[in-house]
Amino acid sequence: MNILLLGSGGREHALAWKMAQSKHCDKLFIAPGNAGTSQYGINVNIGVTDFEAMKKFALENNVEMIIIGPEEPLVKGVYDFFIQDDATRHIKLIAPSATGAQLEGSKAFSKKFMQRNQIPTAAYAEFTKENFEEGKKYIQQHPLPVVLKADGLAAGKGVVIAQTTEEALNAFEEMIINHQFGEASSKVVIEAFLDGIELSIFVLTDGKDYKIIGHAKDYKRIGEGDTGLNTGGMGCVSPLPFLTDEFLQKIETGIIQPTINGLQKEKIIYNGFVFFGLIKVGDEPFVIEYNCRMGDPETEVVMPRLKNDVVELFLAVHNNTLKDVVIAFDERACATVVAVSGGYPGDYEKGKPISLPANVQNGTIIFHAGTKSGVDGKLVSNGGRVLAITSFGKNIANAVQLSKNALGQIDFEGMYYRNDIGYEFKS
Repeated sequence: MNILLLGSGGREHALAWKMAQSKHCDKLFIAPGNAGTSQYGINVNIGVTDFEAMKKFALENNVEMIIIGPEEPLVKGVYDFFIQDDATRHIKLIAPSATGAQLEGSKAFSKKFMQRNQIPTAAYAEFTKENFEEGKKYIQQHPLPVVLKADGLAAGKGVVIAQTTEEALNAFEEMIINHQFGEASSKVVIEAFLDGIELSIFVLTDGKDYKIIGHAKDYKRIGEGDTGLNTGGMGCVSPLPFLTDEFLQKIETGIIQPTINGLQKEKIIYNGFVFFGLIKVGDEPFVIEYNCRMGDPETEVVMPRLKNDVVELFLAVHNNTLKDVVIAFDERACATVVAVSGGYPGDYEKGKPISLPANVQNGTIIFHAGTKSGVDGKLVSNGGRVLAITSFGKNIANAVQLSKNALGQIDFEGMYYRNDIGYEFKS
């Protein structure tokens, strides 16, 4: 069948790479895609929230399935748009409804959902301009550090972990009074800081049954030793040595099952991915956040480790046969290291020529994130995160080293990457 994939980053390149291997994939279109996705399908110049253009293209090109990479079209209701139109409701979308996407689109919505369904998460309160003074008093009495989150989508930048009350009050005022993130910070969630090790679990669900399709640990900070500004992700590793069968069982029974049961109980339509952003505090898992799509750069290790035909999994979601699927993983360690533009996550320049090796060692994959073909057809940078280099290895340290070996053969002006991805798992 013909499939349309929405998005343009490393996540989408990894999904395109995986989907193109499927026996069910005839033609793959990527909107808008990047220079790397064009290796596996046809890039189409359609924006990820231009639903009318998507509809027209899907009907003209006999598209039978649409996979959504980024969160914005999900929150803006791409599922509802297609399912409510007689002309397009036959198309299978891997996407939650707009209501389901509120698990990511609104921190307040997700917190209330977790409370209703007894899912462990940090204690919190929410505030708007109307009760701003009350919020300031709440912050002044709150133990430190304290976490402030813009309620809506803020491109991964709407979270502040304040170490002092003054820092928290300033961040609170920036968000609500000065509209730091526009409408996204018109409401702010303030929550207790949880101290532990973070991890991500990825689930595919039809709103009733689910399968765990992968897990990873992401490295968000720009600087080595987890220092400096937050980014969209500088690398990640999988599988995680601390994710024992016993701990995974705690996650399933205490978090995943109550989440899926909550979706069913509250009649929330959900045919897609749930990204559980978790933290291990002692021996107990807590939810930091939900995302309603795959993560980036986590997809760049999850898809290579997943042995199943991913399009077959998507069909199982729509055929109500997900419960019968057996998920298989490549047991090798896998790591991705992200090469970013100079200046990222602050100001950076685009259009830098990229030099790639003609060949990389077996077990290494170069995923494009922010790239495009320049006017002369040569590869140039087109974003903050430019490339994600994924490698399999005998252990995490070895996988990371193989990715860094490949990075030694890659060059563009200002290129930077972290040398210490997976630093906790060196032995």
